[in-house]
Amino acid sequence: MYNLKSIKEEYKLITLKNEILSGLTTSLALMPECIAFAIVAHLDPLTGLVTAGIICLITSLLGGRPGMISGAAGSVAIVSVALIVTYGVEYLYLAVIIMGLIQILVGALKLAKFIRLVPQPVIYGFLNGLAIIIFLSQIEQFKTPSGTWLSGLPLIFMLVLVVISSLIMYFLPKLTKKVPSGLVAIITVTLINLIFNLKTKTIGDIASIASGLPKFHIPMVPITFQSISIVLPYAILMAAVGLIETLLTVNVVDEMTNTRGRANKESVAQGIANTFCGFFHGMGGCAMIGQTMVNLESGGLKHLSGIIAGSLIFIILIFGSSIVNIIPMAALVGVMFVVAFNTFKWSSLKVINHVPKIDMAVMIIVTVLTVLLNNLAIAVLVGVIISTLNMAWQSSKRITVIPTLDNKNNIQYYEVRGPLFFASCMNFKESLDYNIKVDGVVINFLDSRIVDQSAIIAINEVCKKYKENNIKVYLSHLSHDCLELLDDASEFIEINILEDPYYRIPSNELD
Repeated sequence: MYNLKSIKEEYKLITLKNEILSGLTTSLALMPECIAFAIVAHLDPLTGLVTAGIICLITSLLGGRPGMISGAAGSVAIVSVALIVTYGVEYLYLAVIIMGLIQILVGALKLAKFIRLVPQPVIYGFLNGLAIIIFLSQIEQFKTPSGTWLSGLPLIFMLVLVVISSLIMYFLPKLTKKVPSGLVAIITVTLINLIFNLKTKTIGDIASIASGLPKFHIPMVPITFQSISIVLPYAILMAAVGLIETLLTVNVVDEMTNTRGRANKESVAQGIANTFCGFFHGMGGCAMIGQTMVNLESGGLKHLSGIIAGSLIFIILIFGSSIVNIIPMAALVGVMFVVAFNTFKWSSLKVINHVPKIDMAVMIIVTVLTVLLNNLAIAVLVGVIISTLNMAWQSSKRITVIPTLDNKNNIQYYEVRGPLFFASCMNFKESLDYNIKVDGVVINFLDSRIVDQSAIIAINEVCKKYKENNIKVYLSHLSHDCLELLDDASEFIEINILEDPYYRIPSNELD
């Protein structure tokens, strides 16, 4: 019979086993992707592996999202290509250092919280687009090292091994979760390839990964205004792309694990990792959704799995390259096919006719842009802009102005309902009668809020129009935040505020 202490000890042992095995699986899944991204960026394949090891290890040690895996990402690599081709790799190292410092600053200033403003359709589009990219990126493995498509027996062997790997990856978790399905798939396919001598493409055919630990290196770039002006735009864009992909991945892992990551802490960790990369011949990177999914599905829910994955990359670079070189690419392709399948939000297709059409449009646009541009920052930014404009448009239509004429005192009252901001200002101004013959106008903001500069200017224009007809305008029932906005702009606008000693705003509204 188990007691509480023995149960806790068993749980710790199971967790430790899962973390170690998932870390091993994830490190094997990281290497081909990072090698490929380094090649995309016109860099030595070892640059991708060094970057993966540094970023994965540091972010797992210092980051705020357990279970998330970071490495040399394709989105960052694509941004850096023009800098490398035009100015050389030394300028890239400087850009990566500045990129890291920017990310540290974002985290230190607590700005990562703004990722919460990304709407759910954008996140779905982000995931669906990444799933398609992960799937399409594996198609390249069906080519020979010279770039021609496989045919004949090599193609048949490749397909058979991919199917075996995929079936193990998909069905094994339904039978048992005691061992990572990805690791079992890789080992099984490798043994089949060795026993039957199929001579299919292996990791060693992509690039030799025998190396040593990276050495400290100061970028050989003159620190002048000209060189900084060249590097800074790339560094800012790389930092933005990296943080967007990282913080969206944090949200995805939060949702999958029903836990809450610390986005600002993760931003600082990403920044420190990228700064280190710049000093150790690294290309910069961020969170990798595909490898994170591999880690989570293998049972890696703690920081330890990422620490092991990053450490193993360096161990393999020094001691184990000969073992890793014999792993068939078909094993990893099968694993990544299932990861792509699980990453895609199939539930988003089931609700097409049950959610607003604009949300479906945003999701599809983000998905398509992610795939076509392979630039998550632009895709997400476009999605957020469309969603924001739609929200502003819908909010602008909600403002109403209800007129009431006090014949006894000859005063026109207007009751404003709905927020007054840039999108609703026109409707607000057009709802007022400027030619009415009254002694005064009172605009009641009890059910409204003055939100921005456009609203202040609109109120000022209304007051001026009435003043031309010798009618004085008073504003009433203004909340504390509205009064502050108007007070700050008092030097530039001319308004009259009607004090109401009996009007009170609840404290929770002021917050």
